Amino acid sequence: MTKQRIGIFASGTGSNALNLIRSFKGHDSLEVGLVLSNVETALVLKGSYDLGTPIFYMSNADVSNGGLLRTFCQEHQLDWIVLAGYLRKIPTELIRAYPNKMINLHPSLLPKFGGKGMYGANVHKAVLEAGETETGITIHFVNEEFDKGQKIAQFFCGLTESDDLRSVQKKISQLEQAFLPTVVETTILK
Repeated sequence: MTKQRIGIFASGTGSNALNLIRSFKGHDSLEVGLVLSNVETALVLKGSYDLGTPIFYMSNADVSNGGLLRTFCQEHQLDWIVLAGYLRKIPTELIRAYPNKMINLHPSLLPKFGGKGMYGANVHKAVLEAGETETGITIHFVNEEFDKGQKIAQFFCGLTESDDLRSVQKKISQLEQAFLPTVVETTILK
């Protein structure tokens, strides 16, 4: 049986990308074929390389070129793309080449706190400023609008008045680490 090949796109440290690589190492049906970053010095590249996963860097101009990105993914025989801390808008041409085969992880309970500029600490600050009593993560398919693709799963955690940016980041990271690999696996293999 041919394994489903996943390409992970990431822009930062890559804790979720590395978790996926470790989770699918030796899997019967899935493999992480590569990690792509738009940041040449992103720590995800070194971490992925150290785990034996092929790594690639493309400039922001290159990742904005839908035809180039589509050709790259097809040449590397990617069946699925997972965005794990990837901070660039995906070109329409790539989205159309991978309909319902591109998964994004967002650190809030969409539709709240989504859209352009809403990533990482920006999201957590907005959640705290809004006085929310809960937050969480949303795993969803990518479509042509920021954070508006069909939801696959959401996971919640409560907030208290004593929560601050650091504690919210920790709670969200725990949800991401616990649930992203399982949701990706279930979605791909169904």
